[in-house]
Amino acid sequence: MMNQYPQALTIAGSDSDGSAGMQADLHTFQALKVHGASVITACVAGNSYGIHDSVTMPLSFINQEFKDLADDYQIRAAKTGMLGDSDLINTVVDNYQQYDFGPLVVDPVIITKHGAMLLEQSAFDTLKTKLIPLATVITPNFYEAQKLADMEINNDHDMLTAAEKLRNMGARNVMVKGRHDSDDQEEVKDLVLLENGDTFWLTGKYFGTDRKNGTGDTLSAGIAAELAKGNSVTEAIKVAKAYVDRAIQNEILVGHKFGPINHWATEDID
Repeated sequence: MMNQYPQALTIAGSDSDGSAGMQADLHTFQALKVHGASVITACVAGNSYGIHDSVTMPLSFINQEFKDLADDYQIRAAKTGMLGDSDLINTVVDNYQQYDFGPLVVDPVIITKHGAMLLEQSAFDTLKTKLIPLATVITPNFYEAQKLADMEINNDHDMLTAAEKLRNMGARNVMVKGRHDSDDQEEVKDLVLLENGDTFWLTGKYFGTDRKNGTGDTLSAGIAAELAKGNSVTEAIKVAKAYVDRAIQNEILVGHKFGPINHWATEDID
């Protein structure tokens, strides 16, 4: 029968050096054995030294991408990445409400791992009120969780409080990624708060490397890939986390400065 192979969708920008954004998502889908489709929202010109230019796709083009995929494919899960302004977020929301593309993983690309704001306030407000309520899973980094929850996170209890605030915004399941920007730390703790109120922690070794571009994209794409296979949210998060850890640990030397993680490092991932 047609369309029986699991298919996942990335709704994100194209990163010209292949280390993050849509390219990282498609690398992840391929590694985890799902077919990857894409709705391209923007194009970024950059390399391992930084981003140097970008353009946003016309909204009419984005609408056509959604329609064409819905007319032919059976997308079983999707994820969002960087959505730069309110008009773009609203366009994605309108299309996701119109078409059935399965569970949605929202990677709220708001603040970098170093604390720099990426969205203007109007776009941030639209993301909170329009996109987050559609999320089956939301995966903020430490700083994004603080911004979304409007609070400082200083301990495990604070992280749980922040996760509860995100769930109250409409996200059904929340994964708050622990802080990982200190050279002297030994481990990273991520918190998962499930729809039924259960919680669990994912604790892993901290890897001190500059080869971490696309980590957040890859995690959210990994969750979407596993959901597309029919796995539970818990299983999807655990598989995606294990995949990301292995991809960071087994680094590849690509680019001169901040390089990509290793999407080939898939052995022993169940």
